[in-house]
Amino acid sequence: MEAFDTYQTPLSSRYASKEMAHLFSPANRFFTWRKLWLNLAIAEKELGLPISDEAIEQMKANLHLDPQQFEIAAVEEKKRRHDVMAHVHTFGQVAPAAAGIIHLGATSCYVTDNADLIFLREALTILLAKLAVVIDRFATFAQQYRDLPTLGFTHFQPAQLTTVGKRATLWIQELLWDLRNIKRARDDLGFRGVKGTTGTQASFLALFDGDHDKVEELDRRVTELSGFGYAYPVSSQTYSRKIDIDVLAPLASFGATAHKLATDLRLLANLKEVEEPFESTQIGSSAMAYKRNPMRSERVCSLARHLMTIQQNALGTASVQWFERTLDDSANRRITLPEAFLTADIVLTTLQNVSEGLVVYPKVIARRIAQELPFMATENIIMAIVKAGGDRQEAHEKIRVLSHEAAHQVKQLGLDNDLIERVRADPYFDPIKSQLDTLLDPKTFIGRAPQQVDKFLADWVRPALADAELQTALGKAGKAELNV
Repeated sequence: MEAFDTYQTPLSSRYASKEMAHLFSPANRFFTWRKLWLNLAIAEKELGLPISDEAIEQMKANLHLDPQQFEIAAVEEKKRRHDVMAHVHTFGQVAPAAAGIIHLGATSCYVTDNADLIFLREALTILLAKLAVVIDRFATFAQQYRDLPTLGFTHFQPAQLTTVGKRATLWIQELLWDLRNIKRARDDLGFRGVKGTTGTQASFLALFDGDHDKVEELDRRVTELSGFGYAYPVSSQTYSRKIDIDVLAPLASFGATAHKLATDLRLLANLKEVEEPFESTQIGSSAMAYKRNPMRSERVCSLARHLMTIQQNALGTASVQWFERTLDDSANRRITLPEAFLTADIVLTTLQNVSEGLVVYPKVIARRIAQELPFMATENIIMAIVKAGGDRQEAHEKIRVLSHEAAHQVKQLGLDNDLIERVRADPYFDPIKSQLDTLLDPKTFIGRAPQQVDKFLADWVRPALADAELQTALGKAGKAELNV
């Protein structure tokens, strides 16, 4: 019952994947701190500091916290009002041979900031894998419907025809840009390393009796042990909070992509042309039993709006860091960073679920085309009359009059568009009546849309997904299931 008596963020309790929720969990955070302390001790021992093998082995054996250690840490933090020192003491209780050298020469940001950089890199990797799957699923959809004509819309008013598949490539192209941006942010991440209280490495210089080479080697070795290719060359007490801006920017940009995509799907659901999955026992409305609301796409839009705004926190925090640091970043970042990744994770899972179950209604699409195509075909009809020996201006006037009559039927009387029937009934058009079916074939109005889909998938999507890391993700991916 305790879980129901206190507030829990729906990001983790209701929506997010176990993988992403665990990444930002206290258990993983404090495990990572201990791993960082171990890496520091290993490197310091390698460089000559008197750290025993027993200390290293005890640290290695106690990287994971059990419930009792969490309780001890909570008591220590309440007493000391310092979370890092609370965990230093807790770690020392289970690794007594190392108690005197844990955190040697380090400041709190050695564990907090370096751990955050590890979490950011791992979280971006999770998102990349999920985004690749979403792109793959929508690419399959685009290929399947590459040549199915559908009415295009500009200003949400009827425009020239496109295809269902071509429209999907517009979504995929933006997702590919998001893939590029997220990968770029992930691959650009460095490590804070061992820099000391104000970034001067003074404490480590003292530990190594003024040996600058050993301090530099310590920084390099801890960075290597922690799995990073490089450390930021200079820092203050923290790594620059501008890094958080660079990491959250592509997530916010992805939020815009997801919102646009899901909005299109919501509009298509209203038109009854394309619908997201709807389960047999799903209820669309507590009052209106017939309703099939696009709740998944609505959820994407809701969360995407949140995702787009989170970067503002990073911008504000980076801009107010005084000199070598202020602590007004801490509480904000504890909320901002996990929320950004949990939100992006949920959006991607939901998009994958939608993309794997989209339902297209070709007859509804054809009916809407039939309502608008006669007007679009008038230029083709005029050209056909001219080719048959008619007068262009005379044909234009005939079509103008008949079009207005048909528009009256549609707008004033609520009837179907009967322009073509009027053309067939007018003797003036006898020379081309045998061509009307060809002139009105929707596939003659879609231009190069099918070929564009083919080329886009071949030249852009498949090469992007051919990356070995993404291929592994695609190979492991199953169907996305939503918790609620």
